[in-house]
Amino acid sequence: MTGEAEPAPQMHGTLHMLSRRGFLLSSAGLATGVVAVGTYTRFFEPQWLEITRRDMPVRGLPDVLSGKTLVQLSDIHVGPNVSDEYVLEPFRRVGALAPDIVVYTGDFTSLHPGLIDHAERIYSEMPRGRFGTVASLGNHDYGFGWAEPVEADRISGVLRNLGVTVLVNAMENVKGLQIVGLGDLWAGQFDPQRAFSAVAPDTPTIVLSHNPDTVDLSGWQTFGGWILSGHTHGGQCKAPFLPPPLLPVQNKRYTSGAFALSGRRQMYISRGVGTVLPVRFNVRPEVVVFTLRSA
Repeated sequence: MTGEAEPAPQMHGTLHMLSRRGFLLSSAGLATGVVAVGTYTRFFEPQWLEITRRDMPVRGLPDVLSGKTLVQLSDIHVGPNVSDEYVLEPFRRVGALAPDIVVYTGDFTSLHPGLIDHAERIYSEMPRGRFGTVASLGNHDYGFGWAEPVEADRISGVLRNLGVTVLVNAMENVKGLQIVGLGDLWAGQFDPQRAFSAVAPDTPTIVLSHNPDTVDLSGWQTFGGWILSGHTHGGQCKAPFLPPPLLPVQNKRYTSGAFALSGRRQMYISRGVGTVLPVRFNVRPEVVVFTLRSA
């Protein structure tokens, strides 16, 4: 009798069992990976703070400030989605650095019941600078729909009682360095003409502006220095080597980090300390420690 032998019937069953086992193992591995990524994104990375260090060259910097530190904290979002202990830990770490100047670039809170009392308790522990502590406000500081200036007045009052200079389209001189705080864009408070009206053009200046989209608007006149922003949280979640899918700015180039702009301006966008939604992936929270240098 000629021809190929038929495979034994039990071989079909064995192959089927192996295929089914492989599928189940693959599914189990995929499910485990999803759970692991979800756990990391929800519980680990949102509290894995990075201290970023970089130089800040400033034209005409006074000698008294050369080599001194300026620390930026942004988007702390005290509220129900950010644990109090997590916020206090960055406060302690920055305080241990004994910074010379500390600046805050908005979004101190997220609206929730008992907001002001809660915020006052937490911010009583906030780090301050030896030479000065200056803040601008963000959209969340203006309450629901960014349309409640009374909420901004309340958080500003808390901060001022703690020794913080709160700037809304105003300027403060700290040891010969002019710090301008612009009003928040989404809250309808952005007024650069008013903000720069008291600025001496030949004096070194940096600007605090919560929303980086403001750098593309008119009103910067001849300003040619550093702008410190926040607001984006770096997108909070993004796949490696890809831009974040959600970014709350018109100019999607403005994610996080340093940007060279027109008119000799430089911008740094902090990824922020806290979150509105308590998730981060591949976008760690950040505090920035600048060393002031003469340009």
